[in-house]
Amino acid sequence: MLLSAGGFAVYLAESNVFNLLAPRFGDLSVRASRERLLEAWLGSKLFRASGLDAEKVTRQVLLDCRNPGDFLRIVMEAICASQGVPRWAENSPETMLYLPLVKQLIPNALIVHIIRDGRDVALSLGQVRYVRPFPWEKLHSVIGCGLYWEWIVRRGRSFRPLLGADYMEVHFEELLARPQETLDQIGAFIGQPLDYETIQRVAYGSVSKPNTSFRTKDPKAVFNPVGRWKKGFSPEELEFFERLVGDTLQELGYSLASGGNKRAGNLSLKATRLLHRSFFATKFWYKNNSWLRALRPTLKASDIDATVLADDHPAELRVPSSQSS
Repeated sequence: MLLSAGGFAVYLAESNVFNLLAPRFGDLSVRASRERLLEAWLGSKLFRASGLDAEKVTRQVLLDCRNPGDFLRIVMEAICASQGVPRWAENSPETMLYLPLVKQLIPNALIVHIIRDGRDVALSLGQVRYVRPFPWEKLHSVIGCGLYWEWIVRRGRSFRPLLGADYMEVHFEELLARPQETLDQIGAFIGQPLDYETIQRVAYGSVSKPNTSFRTKDPKAVFNPVGRWKKGFSPEELEFFERLVGDTLQELGYSLASGGNKRAGNLSLKATRLLHRSFFATKFWYKNNSWLRALRPTLKASDIDATVLADDHPAELRVPSSQSS
């Protein structure tokens, strides 16, 4: 939504700098690492969506970049300059796992944590097989997706004391139900008025084309991403799901629809939670371990394109005000 409000660089891509590029290319204070990063990035959708000049951005990255924060800042500030706007925003969901590093490298960063009902998130992630189930789980299980949602949300919220007044939480459902009221709160936090009517009129990216894993063949169907879990889960599945992540749902203000909060003393549930959390933490460690990086294959532009959400071309800029001149 921010990109449609005016004053922000329009980059219709999740940059994936901290969660994908940085772990794969290592120490960017080393010129060879920067060169490898640029080779892959310039051949990917992440570059093509920027609309930047390859020679200019290459020159600046090789000259000024020493860490992931530098790379993101250089790219986004170059887009700002090319579009004549003062601000930029980054929206890669897994950046939530790197907030201490983000704040260290980009001290003036403001964090808006959008929190969504984990039951809807799990169904969406399950549609695209985002979290592979263990062999003994159902092939299309959403259990791992729900536990991943819980793990990443809790990890992000654990950084609140570090971030202090530079962190705010917004519920996705509140943003849809009371858009202007919620935007006023975000606007006060970032120091910029946000007008819902302007955002709806400009409608970049997911504002006009929602990024959803649920497709409908009915062109007249009303898009509503809230509360899909009420039809997506069977009663038995819902109860089991809420027994696993019910505490976190309630902590975040979501009411349970079953007796799922009655899970104390169930060793099987505790084992399931522990196994998935340990798997996510181990995978995160492996992904960011500098010693193991050398054993992984070189990240290519085609690998980036297969992973990221990004337009394959620069955005067509639109006038945010009601006047075209």
